[in-house]
Amino acid sequence: MLRASIEYTGNDAQILGISQGAKAGDAGIEHGELLTRFAEAAVQGDAAELATARDALRAGGGSRLLVDAAGVVGNFERMVRIADGTGIPLDGMVDTLSGDIREELGLEQFSSRRLSQTSSLTKWFGPVLRGAAHRALRFAGRRARSR
Repeated sequence: MLRASIEYTGNDAQILGISQGAKAGDAGIEHGELLTRFAEAAVQGDAAELATARDALRAGGGSRLLVDAAGVVGNFERMVRIADGTGIPLDGMVDTLSGDIREELGLEQFSSRRLSQTSSLTKWFGPVLRGAAHRALRFAGRRARSR
């Protein structure tokens, strides 16, 4: 979803900001470093770090951004816990379209990855589908912005 929104908006955000965390700086996203520091502190559970990150995000981006960020962190935590707890594998199309980004981010190393098995056909056809999806999203985004 993140990659799709980057493609659609024509943004220059760097997807590696996800796996590199705050070390990636702003990763091409407004307040990106502050948002990443807040998200990392919220997930790691250190109350002092969370307070510092929360105050910095509020000072740098405002209370509205802080509230939105807290909502997103909470929602992702909920979704990950449900998926992990029930053992939900990736469906075929998501597996096909996300292969390159999973590899780039090093997600194949996680034990939960064994729940989703990629077929030989998917491994071959995935790059073709991903390329077409990227072009279609960029086209749709340019068209929507020009209206």
